[in-house]
Amino acid sequence: MRNSQVLAKSDGFINFGRQLLLIFLTTNPDMNPFFQQIIIDTVQKRLKEQGKIAKPEIVAREASALKVELSHLMKDSLLIILGILSASFGLNGFLLPNGFIDGGVTGISLLVEVVTGFSLSVLLVAFNLPFLILGSNTISRQFAVKSILAIIGLALVVHLVHYPIITDDKLLIAVFGGFFLGLGIGLSIRGGAVIDGTEVLAVFLSKKSSLSIGDIILLFNIIIFSFGAYLLGIEVALYAILTYLAASKTVDFVIDGIEEYIGVTIVSSFSEDIRLAIIDKLGRGCTIYSGKRGFAPRGERLKNTEIIYTVITRLELTRLKTEVDKIDSEAFIIMQSIKDTKGGMIKKRPLK
Repeated sequence: MRNSQVLAKSDGFINFGRQLLLIFLTTNPDMNPFFQQIIIDTVQKRLKEQGKIAKPEIVAREASALKVELSHLMKDSLLIILGILSASFGLNGFLLPNGFIDGGVTGISLLVEVVTGFSLSVLLVAFNLPFLILGSNTISRQFAVKSILAIIGLALVVHLVHYPIITDDKLLIAVFGGFFLGLGIGLSIRGGAVIDGTEVLAVFLSKKSSLSIGDIILLFNIIIFSFGAYLLGIEVALYAILTYLAASKTVDFVIDGIEEYIGVTIVSSFSEDIRLAIIDKLGRGCTIYSGKRGFAPRGERLKNTEIIYTVITRLELTRLKTEVDKIDSEAFIIMQSIKDTKGGMIKKRPLK
């Protein structure tokens, strides 16, 4: 029994190392045939486990999809790591040494740390964990796992890495502390994770009420700032509001103005495959428009095409891009911000 457990753990470590190797190798465009064979062997093993016949065309398609997926995972991981470093710098270099707070779950952790002196690293994980468990059902398990790892990473960096105190000026502390914290949150969202669970709660509550995600986040932060004013004083609460505004504007800038919901239009020759990916893998609905490709000389007959339109949350955007790239890397994608939605499937069905 013990030997089987040891073997199982060994296989787990081997598979984990294999995945890390694959991630590293697939970021190189000029891949060595030996490494290319590793990917093919991995795909063939997956197909065998699924009981499918490893036909050459199926293996080629799955290997291409695996390379895209691992390449996106590598980029997402880099963005999340940069986000952790930026957020920890904002916390340790500006906010924490001067007793300042922010909005969201990070603000709650800072407020409790200032009042009780308890370790911020532990508080960040403890307060975010319930929201991320909620996110595994509301968003997706992949999102929840990435976010949990990101928050644990942030907690470790805050605890282990000691940044110098940059300034004692309260205005600079509020503005630049919020800037670096917002930069970290924005980069993490770009990587498909969050280091503050407020948005997960807002997405969940928006489906259960008539309030928008923005309204819920605003109400949540008003409560935090009210407690901050009562426990720490009006001046600290006012600086906390300034910190929050700097952070939120930086987040908006980093994620290129993406709001709560994103309307996505996709023009591709593989519209049917993309439609099925949106429905099956993201659990979202979509609308198909019949159109014509307009880029053609005068007198030439325009080609008919199908145009896909779907609405997703900004937390799903990274995953949608990955799925589209797997099918058609040349697809034309248009994204625009949407304040809120009513009806349809966006608030009725949980994300998968």
